[in-house]
Amino acid sequence: MDLRGRAVLGVNRLRVLLMLFHTMARIMAEQEVENLSGLSTNPEKDIFVVRENGTTCLMAEFAAKFIVPYDVWASNYVDLITEQADISLTRGAEVKGHCGHNESELQVFWVDRAYALKMLFVKESHNTSKGPEATWRLSKVQFVYDSSEKTHFKDAVSAGKHTANSHHLSALVTPAGKSYECQAQQTISLASSDPQKTVTMILSAVHIQPFDIISDFVFSEEHKCPVDEREQLEETLPLILGLILGLVIVVTLVIYHLHHKMTANQVQIPRDRSQYKHMG
Repeated sequence: MDLRGRAVLGVNRLRVLLMLFHTMARIMAEQEVENLSGLSTNPEKDIFVVRENGTTCLMAEFAAKFIVPYDVWASNYVDLITEQADISLTRGAEVKGHCGHNESELQVFWVDRAYALKMLFVKESHNTSKGPEATWRLSKVQFVYDSSEKTHFKDAVSAGKHTANSHHLSALVTPAGKSYECQAQQTISLASSDPQKTVTMILSAVHIQPFDIISDFVFSEEHKCPVDEREQLEETLPLILGLILGLVIVVTLVIYHLHHKMTANQVQIPRDRSQYKHMG
């Protein structure tokens, strides 16, 4: 083999090594995840953290429940009856994920991988009247469930693995650089591979940030959902009105007191004119 051939072979080997290194680095990054649900005071809420290169790049806190319709045989074994399984995301779940500049992903598995949740986040830039603005959103949800799992499903017809996917999803829209927070319940409909079945995903106590985390294990400034802002206003409004009413009462009392004091200090003119001769 001549010198040129050896050089080409060396370059090819280097490329292969670089590809292997890149693949291993990505795998290691995906495995750098933590389930911190035990730190939550809410037993229904899970806390997941994805870290790459020793830095937090995705944080997610939420409670999730899935309402899954499935068919069972009626007592006559001729007709089908639709039952409903309520599946909650439990603590101790296995978690995977990865972060990118414009795409991040969180995957959660529980009950021996009978159930799996995948959430895909994207960051986008839009031109507005104020100029370019960047936002991030939840763009896809996938839920895989096994209807042969006996804890939640009882004698399901066509038992086995099914996949439910979102359709044209744009949820949790948040300005770039901020975290999304919402205590209120939010529902997302997922179309199941089980024919004519729709799975409902219910999220609550949500606090998520899949991009631009500055401090390790610390959320950036919160962007609250409209429902929470409205509820906060409804809670605050009576207090504000009460303070205003109290202030009006105080001002009225002060004015009355001053008026009464000024009136008391004025010389009283007798109504009976015969008393005028005694004045002076």
